[in-house]
Amino acid sequence: MKTKLRNQKGFTIIEVLIVLAIAGLIMLIVFLAVPALQRNSRNTQRTNDAALVLAAVSECLNNRSGLVAECSTPAKIGDFADITKLKQLVTIDAAGSATSVGIVFSSKCNPAASGPEGGKPRQFVALYKIEGASAEIPRCIES
Repeated sequence: MKTKLRNQKGFTIIEVLIVLAIAGLIMLIVFLAVPALQRNSRNTQRTNDAALVLAAVSECLNNRSGLVAECSTPAKIGDFADITKLKQLVTIDAAGSATSVGIVFSSKCNPAASGPEGGKPRQFVALYKIEGASAEIPRCIES
């Protein structure tokens, strides 16, 4: 007596393994890409915050007759920009006080070293660091 093969519905083990392998590759790509995208977003915010600080210092100098001493601390430039909202640039030190981007007067950026070097008297730069893949990278923007 011959038996008829029935039409079986379902997936073979090979088909299931292929789908799991493809899903695993997609998840691996996502888990590798998301941290880099987040790091780039934070770095963009840091650069924007540094530019905001530079604009506030420039406005402070213009309104206070160019007196560097009147615009050299975050508290003194706070009238010209809300530095408490600098999300990625403001850090809290061990004593609990907020410190922001470093402002160096009479300097200009050195693109090779990303640090300051001599410049005009009313020129100033903002020094800050961005996140790299393994370490922080110093950056500098000029006024």
